Amino acid sequence: MKNTIEDTYIKIGEANVLKAARESEFGLFLSAQDGEEVLLPNAYVQKEEMPLGALLNVFIYTDSEDRPVATTKLPYAKLGEYGYFTVVDYKSYGAFVDWGLPKDLFVPLSQQKEYFNIGKKYILRICLDEQTKRLYGTQKIGKYFNRDMKGLHPNKEMQVLIIAKTPLGYKVVADNQYEGMLFDNEIFEETNIGDTKKAYIKTVRKDGKLDLALQPLGKKAKTDEAQQKILQLLAENKGRLPFTYKSDAQEIQNMFQLSKKNFKRTLTALIESNQIILEEDGIVSAQEFPRDESR
Repeated sequence: MKNTIEDTYIKIGEANVLKAARESEFGLFLSAQDGEEVLLPNAYVQKEEMPLGALLNVFIYTDSEDRPVATTKLPYAKLGEYGYFTVVDYKSYGAFVDWGLPKDLFVPLSQQKEYFNIGKKYILRICLDEQTKRLYGTQKIGKYFNRDMKGLHPNKEMQVLIIAKTPLGYKVVADNQYEGMLFDNEIFEETNIGDTKKAYIKTVRKDGKLDLALQPLGKKAKTDEAQQKILQLLAENKGRLPFTYKSDAQEIQNMFQLSKKNFKRTLTALIESNQIILEEDGIVSAQEFPRDESR
């Protein structure tokens, strides 16, 4: 994709659009509009695709000597975002986690709520030390949640990251800024810490938190989404699935992420709209197998 807008200045921890300014033995120097330059090392330079003057998409972080450096790779999470990271090394002063770049992300001891174990995964937020300009991870995420609920409303779609299991369900970070909750009795699909999912606001709470659901609110919205799910699975399985009104509730949940009640309601709607045919041993796509009116 061709870029047309060059960033005004270099932003550490973020994706930047910078101009290929000059070549060196170490790589390609990229510049922002303010004239500041950063090195894109030779390992990431593709000369035929990166002529001088070209605008390039790069991510900026700092190297082992705390100098800004560019890469064409993207980390698992950028500045201000949250992720689920694996610890790869541990020192007396902190831990290092794999965040998808050659240089591991540092998590200072002061930013850990517990001692980290190598090989274990933790939910972290990517932060920037304004004095040193170093990126780091923190497990102490509570103070970063946005409690301003302006512009939020029921049924607003959001991306959520599952961050913790509670007796009621799962805590989440919504759109990388809001604290929310998904409740166990409304979850009909496999859910684990570190998963990212599409969710919908149920309630905007006065305490600055959100109650969310994995299905849109309203009978019609839920039915429409459930119908699309069944039709998609039919298409992926050659137009036939071994499910009927009498199928086991757990098997229905495992396949469609629907309760048996919602599955039966959706099946009826699809039959009435001539999109599927119900046979003794399963459902068949009417598109693949047109309805025989003589039967």
